[in-house]
Amino acid sequence: MDLPEGRPIRWGILATGGIAAAFTEDLRQLPGAVVAAVASRSNEAAHAFATRHGIARAHGSWQALADDPGIDVVYVATPHGYHHPAVAMLLDAGRPVLCEKPLTVNSAQAQELVTLARRRGTFLTEAMWTLLNPAVRKAAELIADGAIGEIRSLHAELGWRTRVGPTHRLRDLAAGGGALLDAGVYPVALAHFLLGAPDRIQAHAHLTPEGVDEHTSILLGYDSGATAMVSCSFAATLSQAAVVYGTRGRIDFPPNLFNPAGIVLHRGGVEPEHFAAPPVAGHGYGLEATEVMRCLRSGETESPLLPLDGTLAVIRTLDSVRRRIGVRYPVEDQA
Repeated sequence: MDLPEGRPIRWGILATGGIAAAFTEDLRQLPGAVVAAVASRSNEAAHAFATRHGIARAHGSWQALADDPGIDVVYVATPHGYHHPAVAMLLDAGRPVLCEKPLTVNSAQAQELVTLARRRGTFLTEAMWTLLNPAVRKAAELIADGAIGEIRSLHAELGWRTRVGPTHRLRDLAAGGGALLDAGVYPVALAHFLLGAPDRIQAHAHLTPEGVDEHTSILLGYDSGATAMVSCSFAATLSQAAVVYGTRGRIDFPPNLFNPAGIVLHRGGVEPEHFAAPPVAGHGYGLEATEVMRCLRSGETESPLLPLDGTLAVIRTLDSVRRRIGVRYPVEDQA
């Protein structure tokens, strides 16, 4: 990709929902970024979004955005169930992609996209901003340095009581609904980041009449002796926090664990140590956008901070959980 020195990177936005709006607002505060185009499957929705956010071009189809020569990278913010076709279309057109989490609804789809991106030499990453958060990365550094000894347990939970009807995306199997993909992906990704992929998985859930999980609890086991206990929900408001226990201390992640403002290190006989994350503008999506733009300017097709192999490992764990709780998406029955 030819990115002349000093030229802003031109973003396309695929989808027009709330997260697309928040990301767009953050891009406007980011030096070197320009929101050049937006696309929806509805002309009306695309033009309304463009007018509201001052975007020059609005497209009434995803393909039109993929074919737009005036963009350098596309942010995909559709519901989970539509990530795979949207990203595949963009990669086929040679467009670098930042896709909202989870990358796809299952590991088979994710592997297809990763293989396509690598074959074409086109940039792709999942928007897992948690792993870019400076406080989260500081926690990993402290753990690696032995600050809390050997990890024995990680507890993490994320969920909100959400009253939604049966047609809402959270309860829509075709859209990849359920608490696991919407909220559980964050604590599972945190467990992978700090402990690695688990050696054993157990899970229990309560399902809605539509067949999605509204509350899921997961136990991840490791040959090291560590465990990770994860819960996610849209039936109950959980603590949104996490804690990592080691043989010499613990690290607390206060709410919201997906983007914590800091962490607290506790060690026996020592006053708690607070590590604050530097303040970020807007909603916090600038962290992932900045990393994407750095990769594009340096010619990297994968982010070393958000490696695709790590994304695949997390989605494989989510697949294993879904098998244990009995959630299956329609696209998997068509395969």
